[in-house]
Amino acid sequence: MSRENEKNPGASAEARRTQRVLLQVPIQVRAQFAGDAPINEETTTLQINAHGGLIALAMRVHAGQKLVLRNWATAKEQECRVVHVREKPIGKNEVGIAFPFAMPKFWNVEFPPTDWTPFLS
Repeated sequence: MSRENEKNPGASAEARRTQRVLLQVPIQVRAQFAGDAPINEETTTLQINAHGGLIALAMRVHAGQKLVLRNWATAKEQECRVVHVREKPIGKNEVGIAFPFAMPKFWNVEFPPTDWTPFLS
């Protein structure tokens, strides 16, 4: 966390393009690795927003890698890229993903309005 964020814990939330929503959405993740057939993994989201989200993933991916997500609730597919990976010693890693542009309808969720401010305790 940066010094600015230590002084103002809401700073990172304020800098976000869209508000995060804690929601588990069942998804399928498809990844292509050099020379191999695509690999699919069934998983869920941890957090979502109009520009991407945070997913739990057992397969090893790296920042910049392209993935294709399938939302089982809507049957929609969307390409995204990995923006960061937080490796966990036990269980699935936390993988931040970003869509090429805002895709709020992909998650089938109504996001809070842009002028909405989360309660910070």
